[in-house]
Amino acid sequence: MKTSHRIAVAAGTAAIGLAGAIGVATLAQADATASPTTQPSAGTTAQAGMPGGHGRMGARHAAPEGRLAEQLADKLGLETDTVAKAIDTVRASLRPTEKPTTRPDPAERQDAFAEALATELGVDKAKVTEALDAIRADADAGRKAAFDERLQKAVTEGTLTQAEADAVKKAAEAGVIGYGGRR
Repeated sequence: MKTSHRIAVAAGTAAIGLAGAIGVATLAQADATASPTTQPSAGTTAQAGMPGGHGRMGARHAAPEGRLAEQLADKLGLETDTVAKAIDTVRASLRPTEKPTTRPDPAERQDAFAEALATELGVDKAKVTEALDAIRADADAGRKAAFDERLQKAVTEGTLTQAEADAVKKAAEAGVIGYGGRR
């Protein structure tokens, strides 16, 4: 077996081991006293299977949208409510009416979103694009920092050796695996 194949296998094994260890640790820290329920509590409008009533994708997909509006409003010097409404309007207007037959180009979608949002807010497209790029860069840096912290914690706890952690980090930097978190 070639050395490069051995390294790839070692990195993959380390990544799987790390993911498993993190998953077990997360489950171990979960609140064991919480009782699951299939019915929403009294006074809520949440439907079963829709945590917090945030639609079919649940709360994990709802929170970043509000954060995007806050961050964008801050960078553009606008009110958060104004930006949030504009984001909702633009997303609704850009949503395809029929299922596309080919996968849309992410760069084209981002450009169309920035242009429509700039028009909706009455702001220069370049400012909106710059703000969105800065928000993405901050999120990427946060994911990488959290990834490094998880790897270091795994080394400290003895779950991984430093060599395994280095291999996993190298695989992430090469794009073989992701850093985790929402993209």
